[in-house]
Amino acid sequence: MTLNPADDQFAQSIRAALPDEVLRPVTARYLEEPRRRISGQAGVLAVPRTAEEVAVLIRLAAEASVPVVPYGGGTGVVGGQVTSDGPAPLLISLERMTAIRAVYPTENVMIAEGGVILADVQAAAEGANRLFPLSLASQGSCRIGGNLSTNAGGVNVLRYGNARDLCLGLEAVLPSGEIWHGLSRLRKDNTGYDLRNLLIGAEGTLGIITAAALKLFPRPEAVGTAIVQVTSAEAAVDLLALARDLMGDSVSAFELLHQQGLLFLSEVLPDTRQAFAEPPEWSVLIEIGLSMGQSPETAFEVLYEAAEARGLVTDAVIAQSEAQRRDIWAVRERIPDANRLIGSVSSHDISVPISAIPEFIRRGADVVAALGPYRVNCFGHLGDGNLHYNVFPPNGHSRSEYDAESAKVKRAVHDLVHEFQGSVSAEHGIGRLKTEDLERYGDPVKLSAMRAIKSALDPKGIMNPGAVLRL
Repeated sequence: MTLNPADDQFAQSIRAALPDEVLRPVTARYLEEPRRRISGQAGVLAVPRTAEEVAVLIRLAAEASVPVVPYGGGTGVVGGQVTSDGPAPLLISLERMTAIRAVYPTENVMIAEGGVILADVQAAAEGANRLFPLSLASQGSCRIGGNLSTNAGGVNVLRYGNARDLCLGLEAVLPSGEIWHGLSRLRKDNTGYDLRNLLIGAEGTLGIITAAALKLFPRPEAVGTAIVQVTSAEAAVDLLALARDLMGDSVSAFELLHQQGLLFLSEVLPDTRQAFAEPPEWSVLIEIGLSMGQSPETAFEVLYEAAEARGLVTDAVIAQSEAQRRDIWAVRERIPDANRLIGSVSSHDISVPISAIPEFIRRGADVVAALGPYRVNCFGHLGDGNLHYNVFPPNGHSRSEYDAESAKVKRAVHDLVHEFQGSVSAEHGIGRLKTEDLERYGDPVKLSAMRAIKSALDPKGIMNPGAVLRL
């Protein structure tokens, strides 16, 4: 199907159907993604206020065969929100759809529009003495519709699951311009195909999420945070199993940190307070949330004593105040900032089975060393098997010197991930940067089914063309 650009004539059709304020000038921020690997384009920018206005926009785009690119907070790192190929698209931003429509504390449910910033969802939940546990570094600017469209993960997946697990129902505009009114607050509903989970993670290729029914949770009465030196990557995995044996679902975050990331912090962000004078080769950040009457300090002491007896740990710092807790988390949260300042040759958002992580790390070191004298910063969400496995130039060299080697490094790392039956996109999605990876490593039957679904729901191919499935 041939697509047409969102030109002046198309803009005129929008002006004839919707209020003038729906259209805005296309500025640079809508055409960039955080890593600046893709320079985008857009013929028309629309900022609707309601699902009905989104539906009108999609119907007009379908009638004119104009491509549509949904835009959330612009924080995605795989290019799902920008396109440089094909006709200039209609860019639809939900930045004006920011209403918390309802909160049901006794049901642990919130209804939020797709343009609500994640931090505002969290604040609204806190105002009702509830918790919305999705937590990301970009939570001050990312939007819940985009979080769901990419099935965002973050640091609390271990206890609460991905964005998919935090959603009960959706309101969405389909490629036909019809509104699906699926804002169910039900925990049980077996009435046919699960359109909710089809749209979540589809990255805007099957429709635009305009509102969501979100799961809330009781707020823990006591939160404890600690950073623990472990004797090896194997010890970190064993410590995770021990922590879950002793604390059950109280463990909400279990983050693996490598010495290289801590050294990067010392080099480019020296104001970051680190827990240990000498960065250990491996450490883990653990956070727990407990019920009334339970003591985080006691829980950590019991865990540490049991782990020490097994030779898993050598030192630990337990936060004694909220300020110390923030300092511990700042170490983890600023590692990506340090990575950007250093400049990676190739960055990888991967997952492998948790028990295979130590062997993957060993094999990965050999694979990367065979390619050159690179530095590797391997860190991330050990509790759910998601590693950020990033490869950097040797000390004293810049990323630009190794641009020609980036594809080779990426291919070698992803081949190893596939050998371990892992995923080359753990939580960031496919976007436009990983479509070839999906074709190379994806199951052909799954890919065929995905294309059939895309064709059935979006026969004109207007919804985010080139994202997830290559044109």
